Amino acid sequence: KQWYQRRVAITAGETEALSSSLMGFFEKKRFRNLLQFAFKYEESEKSTHEGLDLTKVPMSQLYEKYNLDTNVRDFVGHSIALHRNDNYINEPALATINRMKLYFNSIAKYQKSPYLYPLYGLGELPQGFARLSAIYGGTYMLNKPFEGVTYGEDGKVTGVTSEGETAKCKIVVADPSYFPEKCTKAGQVVRAICLLKNPVPNTNNNQSSQIIIPQNQVGRKSDIYVLCVSFTHNVTAKDWYVALVSTTVETANPEAELEPGMRLLGPVSEKFVSVSDLYVPTENGKKDNIFISESFDATTHFETTCEDIIKIYENITGEPFDFTTLDKKLEEFKNLTEG
Repeated sequence: KQWYQRRVAITAGETEALSSSLMGFFEKKRFRNLLQFAFKYEESEKSTHEGLDLTKVPMSQLYEKYNLDTNVRDFVGHSIALHRNDNYINEPALATINRMKLYFNSIAKYQKSPYLYPLYGLGELPQGFARLSAIYGGTYMLNKPFEGVTYGEDGKVTGVTSEGETAKCKIVVADPSYFPEKCTKAGQVVRAICLLKNPVPNTNNNQSSQIIIPQNQVGRKSDIYVLCVSFTHNVTAKDWYVALVSTTVETANPEAELEPGMRLLGPVSEKFVSVSDLYVPTENGKKDNIFISESFDATTHFETTCEDIIKIYENITGEPFDFTTLDKKLEEFKNLTEG
């Protein structure tokens, strides 16, 4: 059996990792040594470095130091650190160590999983944004066709036109479908949305699961992602599950590329397959104040989407997002809603 076929659930923590049947006794010990090194490593404290400057030492050297085999390397790099390819192996190890710490710190915070998923589905995220925006005076024009934008003499956007009316603005944030002429195609993603009557097999009957099949395990250049949610998240009728299998298209037969992920699902009641183009903006938006996001890629954990949002924020404001302000903002929002 392929290693990935047995590794059908991302490890929930160090204890589970070290009790897993996927690693032998000595492999577990070496893996634990890497985890302990990662947990205690602090860039500003040389006493935790063990003589390694991780801003220069590649991750490959760290793997060799702890004598980890290819399967464990794939697990660390793709399932824990969430790298989408193996380029990271030859890059400084610090980024991967920080990703590992983020993964396990998230588990420590949320217990059973490092991931959060909104009840009633991802549509609740824009609804939450809309409600918060309305509290701060935002106005919405829904179900209106987009007919273009207007520009000022300085070349910067001044408004958005719909049905002959123009709403004035200083900044436009949009996805690539609104400005295809400002984007370039960067590839394709194939997705299969599947309806199941049972949880994904070999996941301890969990009502949700995130599975990442490392590229090396299936002879690909890109990972395959499997996400399953269910009625416990209020996204399906009782006792039904929704699974999403996705990957970056590499061949002329995209659906066949999903097969390694599809095999993990067990019986599938309904399947809906689509292929979508990936677009990225050709400019950062500072010239005309039109800031365009990238298309959703194949990942199901939305890390790249969050990174794109942070990048757009920095392009708009000219400074990086300060996460330390979140507590203050949350307190302000609490006062507004309760007041």
